[in-house]
Amino acid sequence: MKEKILDMLAEICEDDIVKENLDIDLLKTDLLDSLGFAEMLALIEEDFGIVLSPSEFQREDLSTPAKIIEIIESRG
Repeated sequence: MKEKILDMLAEICEDDIVKENLDIDLLKTDLLDSLGFAEMLALIEEDFGIVLSPSEFQREDLSTPAKIIEIIESRG
């Protein structure tokens, strides 16, 4: 599951650094903008069947690959 998540993030962010540095802040480094964030939430629902409501999480809760993996794995 982890590899699938990282592949998804690399595609959205258009950078493989997300596979190499799981603690990189995708928001502060501008790898993930608002549109990318919305796309990520949609793909998580489509690919993993997990709904992550924007009202349920702060953007910072999903700011790094490690945090995203942790949340998806805890719900999967």
